Amino acid sequence: MTAVVRESLGISAVVPVWDEVDSLPQLRDELVRGLEATGRSFEILFTDDGSTDGSAALIDAFAAEDPRILAVHLRKHYGKSPALAAAFDRVRGEIVVTLDADLQDDPSLIGEFVARIDAGADVVSGYKQVRHDPISKTLPSRVFNAVVRRASGVPLRDFNCGFKAYRLDCIRELSVYGGFHRFLPVLASERGFRIEELIIRHRPRTHGHSKFGTTRLFEGSLDLLTVLMVTRFRTRPLHLFGWLAGVSGFIGLSLLTYLSILWFMGEPIGTRPLLTLGVLLTLASIQFVGTGLVAELLVRTTITSREIVSVREPLAAVAPARVRALAPATPGGSPDDAVALPEVASPSHPGS
Repeated sequence: MTAVVRESLGISAVVPVWDEVDSLPQLRDELVRGLEATGRSFEILFTDDGSTDGSAALIDAFAAEDPRILAVHLRKHYGKSPALAAAFDRVRGEIVVTLDADLQDDPSLIGEFVARIDAGADVVSGYKQVRHDPISKTLPSRVFNAVVRRASGVPLRDFNCGFKAYRLDCIRELSVYGGFHRFLPVLASERGFRIEELIIRHRPRTHGHSKFGTTRLFEGSLDLLTVLMVTRFRTRPLHLFGWLAGVSGFIGLSLLTYLSILWFMGEPIGTRPLLTLGVLLTLASIQFVGTGLVAELLVRTTITSREIVSVREPLAAVAPARVRALAPATPGGSPDDAVALPEVASPSHPGS
């Protein structure tokens, strides 16, 4: 893979779009004003996630009118995580801000997110303290957030909020797929990045309809199990399976011990359901241990140190030298104004 030298920017705003054509004109205008207020160079990446309502054509028109806007199109509806991943592959900003396209996030707060990043945070997550949503959304969300907070140990109150800001180094180390967009702060925390929370203004939806479904809570629970497996237990799977084996084995052996005492006292136990349950739990304990050992062997033979260790470098001292080494001098420009990024497919963008 060749390296393409592209001009670095101050901020990249990433907006996944799925059938939000009525919200996009106002969102574009508010985004431009919010980003211009920071006084930094910026770009806006609209990622069309297989929209069928005209959103794709509209963001193409935005890109044709303003060179600071980039249109990225997915061939079909993949979901929010793949839409974010497609945009993350193309961002050039040192700070990456994500927000939803439904106008419920207020772009005028982008400056506050940027200030938090400048102050030392690596990830800033929005918190909708006052929500303008029906209880059918807010109640499941509260339950989900409480479970994730307890299971992950990350003290955020709103993991589902799409309004977040990331340092570029953090984005480059995280893998976004499936439903992992909800758990990016958890993944970042596991890598040692500093996580902060910012209270934001949540606005009522005025266009379109919510994409929230009853299956989202169930899918999110499964994604949480996956996140815990690839973070907390990724390098020590036997610890997870060992706990399962310990609980299963303890209950199983306790039941078998109890039944053995009854048998020695002369009571028949051959037809008792507890005998079957005790044997099954004991066998399950042995299988858990075996699975954990096999997982440990796979980890030891496939994982590398770069996948489990995140190194923070003194950017002020190291980055300029690295950029000069990667970026050849160009007429009329300085290598210090560019960064080397992986080559990606050319999206719809004026002059690209």
